[in-house]
Amino acid sequence: MKETIYTIIFGTETKAGRAFDLLLIWLIILSVLFVCLESVAEYRVSYGHIFTGFELVLTVFFTIEYLLRIYCIEKPRKYIFSFFGIIDLLAILPVFISFFIAGLQSLVVIRAIRILRIFRLLKLSRYIGEAETLKNALVASKHKITVFLLVVVTIVIFMGALMYLIEGRENGFDSIPRSMYWAVVTMTTVGYGDLVPKTDLGRFLSSILMVMGYGIIAVPTGIVTAELNNEMNNKSRRICPNCGNKNHSL
Repeated sequence: MKETIYTIIFGTETKAGRAFDLLLIWLIILSVLFVCLESVAEYRVSYGHIFTGFELVLTVFFTIEYLLRIYCIEKPRKYIFSFFGIIDLLAILPVFISFFIAGLQSLVVIRAIRILRIFRLLKLSRYIGEAETLKNALVASKHKITVFLLVVVTIVIFMGALMYLIEGRENGFDSIPRSMYWAVVTMTTVGYGDLVPKTDLGRFLSSILMVMGYGIIAVPTGIVTAELNNEMNNKSRRICPNCGNKNHSL
């Protein structure tokens, strides 16, 4: 029986295992969807009992699944303290805790993390090499990005302090940290509009910062893209078995 259960629950290579994983993923998606809908007041009033019943059924299912995983695996501790084991436990705990502390049932949205099991199901490990390329590109560009971020922080502090002096408390810029928040929002071209300059000089500086923002956004993209191209070029070359030259392209 243990072998059969193990094949179904852990055997992503088998037909039964793939079917179980697909069922699991769809139930996780439905569970997260229902929790999100329950947070909407009108849906909660009209369909709250349905959401609650569905959630209890799913919690029972996930609890049985969790216990079966512990039961059928050769080394239970290895699963319990693994990444997926901890996530599986956290996916069911909020409902049980909510019986004693009201409101915590909304935390079951953590079940969305369990969708990461789809990586095993779809065998995305074949893309590990590509992920390694991206990681190497990010590592190679970390010093440039660090310098870039330091420049951005310096601009934010400088512009925040300047706007604090120009606009002042009467226009909403009542502190340098609040003015720095405005600088970040403006530089990233988000523009919430909750804090805007009222003086002509302040608006002029805002215009400059907004124009700078477009250029600043493009800088890290260019840095990573350049390093990614270098990494891909390096991978496209191999050592010649005859002469030992590394300049032969694949």
